[in-house]
Amino acid sequence: MSPKVWIDGKLFDKADAKLSVYDHGLLYGDGVFEGIRVYNGKIFECDAHLDRLWASAKAIRLTIPLSREQFCAAMEETVRAGGFKDCYIRAVVTRGPGDLGIDPRKSPRPSVFIIADLIAVYPREIYEKGISLITSSVIRNHPNALSARIKSLNYLNNILAKIEANDAGATEAVMLNHEGNVSECTAENIFIVREGQVQTPTPSDGILEGVTRKVMLRLCRQMQIPCVEKILQRHDLYIADECFLTGTGAEVVPVTRIDGREIGTGQPGAMTRRLMDAFHRHVRES
Repeated sequence: MSPKVWIDGKLFDKADAKLSVYDHGLLYGDGVFEGIRVYNGKIFECDAHLDRLWASAKAIRLTIPLSREQFCAAMEETVRAGGFKDCYIRAVVTRGPGDLGIDPRKSPRPSVFIIADLIAVYPREIYEKGISLITSSVIRNHPNALSARIKSLNYLNNILAKIEANDAGATEAVMLNHEGNVSECTAENIFIVREGQVQTPTPSDGILEGVTRKVMLRLCRQMQIPCVEKILQRHDLYIADECFLTGTGAEVVPVTRIDGREIGTGQPGAMTRRLMDAFHRHVRES
């Protein structure tokens, strides 16, 4: 296996892949992206990822210079060229090269690049032992400043919260919204289990509507597990019976401590394990 990068219609080896330093994705974070899994040679939830990519691009008034069919074919070509069966795709659309001003009219054509490579967000033992969270002092961007529903290249908000987690010796950080309610973690959506009911924040709580989150909600319905989207506060996290995170890179991760408080028994809970197993079965069968 040899990671490849597709840039505006051409494939490059990882070491040879280059973008212009005048690209507005680099200079100003002006662009959108998706992280996508490939399992057994098949792009997982491809339509859902492309739906979100196109919606994010529309929200920032960026025109993707490929059709959905062309974009999908480019991803498949990049995966095949790298010799992968299971891997991670990072698909990025930037405003493209321009000048040193922010005016997007100076970037006449967007750029697209696609990376196919391996990813391991957490070590294997994490999924058996669970992770610890802190609540970050960095709040999610106000939705009238930059909506969290746009998967943009502007991730400094999340990065600052991640730095706080690192400083505290925790694995991840919970981010609150401008109203003080639970939003999400720096790179994953958050779920809790309380009295047999699975709960997760709503799209209006400052979350990115994760594709794996969507799969988890669907699995709960199929398994007839009570599941609701609702406003959650830190109190709800502290008294939860179980907690877990979902994300494309991380998949489904148990949480056993939040702000130094033990969640449930301090071990991954039965519902979390059941849903982890269901997700892995779904991946194999898709």
